[in-house]
Amino acid sequence: MVKIILDCFGGDNSPDAHVKGAVEALKKLPDLKLILTGDEVLIREKLSGLKYDSDRLEIIHAPQVITCNDKPTDAIRLKKESSMMKAVKLLYDDDSIAGMVTTGSTGAIVTAATVRIGRLRNVIRPPFCPVIPTMAGTLVGICDSGASTDITVEHLQQYAIMGSLYLEKTFGIKNPRVALLNIGTEKEKGDELRKQAYEVLEKTPHINFCGNMESRDLLSGKYDLVVCDGFSGNVLIKTTEGTAIELLKKLKKDIGRKLIYKIGAGLMYKMFMEEKEFMNYQNYGGSVLLGTAKVVVKGHGNSTMPAITKCIEQAYQMEISSLNPETEKILDEVFGEN
Repeated sequence: MVKIILDCFGGDNSPDAHVKGAVEALKKLPDLKLILTGDEVLIREKLSGLKYDSDRLEIIHAPQVITCNDKPTDAIRLKKESSMMKAVKLLYDDDSIAGMVTTGSTGAIVTAATVRIGRLRNVIRPPFCPVIPTMAGTLVGICDSGASTDITVEHLQQYAIMGSLYLEKTFGIKNPRVALLNIGTEKEKGDELRKQAYEVLEKTPHINFCGNMESRDLLSGKYDLVVCDGFSGNVLIKTTEGTAIELLKKLKKDIGRKLIYKIGAGLMYKMFMEEKEFMNYQNYGGSVLLGTAKVVVKGHGNSTMPAITKCIEQAYQMEISSLNPETEKILDEVFGEN
């Protein structure tokens, strides 16, 4: 039985989306057990009327909620009865629990996971690694997308190793093609950090390094993993998501301008809906925090029920694929066992 904790509060659609997403995950994964943290009265109220295996669902009462307005260090120190901190403590204390899923404060979960849960051996700093779809119908991971802004060459090297293993173990992508985010594709491009990183990544075993990538090629399907600092990665993914959303809005607006456009859109309605679903980030789960001692998946703050289910499936797959033990093994080979 794979045990995973779900922090049911802190997101825009809490706890309704979380409870329904949990029930759906239990239906899909027969060897999954979920532990829900949060206000027990509200959680049981949302569970009322839903059909689920009660033997595989447990509730831990947590009356407090960490919000995005809380300073991360203060939140983990002062809100010990919050749904997130109860989940983190339980994850640390109980060896039988594989991981946790949360849609709460990004700063709080990064701080709590690093300080309370801890890191895998040799990991300098855990990065976020979300995945998004490409125009080739594949997936591309961005590592890091916001956990750390000040980094070194070793950070980028570890991101490449951990991200490659994650894509292979969780999504079945064999020998993932790794790129370094830069201002040009030539080897000599970029600042001193990027130039040094290129040299190191070229010689790093266990990764399929393909050189530099310009941001315009993120969705091209030429790469499976992009490594970068958290600042650049966050800007990259949010710009890409925002462009897709605004393009859809403009398309919808333009269709309404003329009757002939409306008729054409009606004939192509099914295709438009397929494209909308293809570009919907809710269908691709959350950002995993790679390199922590236990599995941590951070869902988007406005995650809906399907997105919560997908995040739980991500955490489940990371555990059954033995991602963390394999990551430690490879990092030991590259950086030396400490």
